[in-house]
Amino acid sequence: MYSDSTLSIPRQAARTAAWANRGGWSSPVSVRGHSDFHAASLLLQCHACHSRRHASSSTESTTPPRPTPPKRKPALPQPYRDFLDGALRVNHAGELAATLIYRAQTPLLTRSHPSLRPLMARMYEQEAGHLRTFQALLAKHRVRPTAMYPVWQVAASVLGWSTAMMGREAAMACTEAVETEIGGHYNGQLRVLLEMIRELGEERVGQEMLELVECIRRTRDEELEHLDHAVDNDAKKAEGHELLTYVIRGGCRAAIWISERI
Repeated sequence: MYSDSTLSIPRQAARTAAWANRGGWSSPVSVRGHSDFHAASLLLQCHACHSRRHASSSTESTTPPRPTPPKRKPALPQPYRDFLDGALRVNHAGELAATLIYRAQTPLLTRSHPSLRPLMARMYEQEAGHLRTFQALLAKHRVRPTAMYPVWQVAASVLGWSTAMMGREAAMACTEAVETEIGGHYNGQLRVLLEMIRELGEERVGQEMLELVECIRRTRDEELEHLDHAVDNDAKKAEGHELLTYVIRGGCRAAIWISERI
């Protein structure tokens, strides 16, 4: 058996309380026993308080700090926001038209000129990639497509089919005219975007805007590559070249103006 001196404080207090409950205070030393019982009760209360304090401090020390919410990037000024909406909308419409033009031209051209099959396939795939890119950008920046979408679908298909019916040179003249306007349009967008970055700073416009600049630059370069292919394949030898390209370029400028706004 262990002596009372070797017991822990809670066990001593519990033993004293149990002895008291069994009538231990009926002895001649009841006054002293009452004092011992009171002391034991205080010891129990102190031990319980200390245990709660220790548990509370342990919980607080193990609770991870709440993460600081990230700072919200300031919104673009409204004029730049309006420009961005219009630019993405018209770029999407232009790439849609380009894919439909090539889709309508390819069967007729490759039937009479099989050597053009690889070139037409490559230009179509590049335009289809551009279209997918700008579809994703519309969704990312929450910009609606142009309301003229169905009209441009019909107009581009008719333009591609009719120029292919006129012959290889006319089809290439169509590509020359379209890509001339599109290349110039992309250059204009790049100037505005680069000016916006210089004015607001890269930190405010964010990495997404820098990536958009690179995307438009890459798309413009591929469009101008198509222009070079068209000239190399006798675009300027098309019958009525000046009138044909003038009409097509005028239609492109009108479509750009409308798509930016509607």
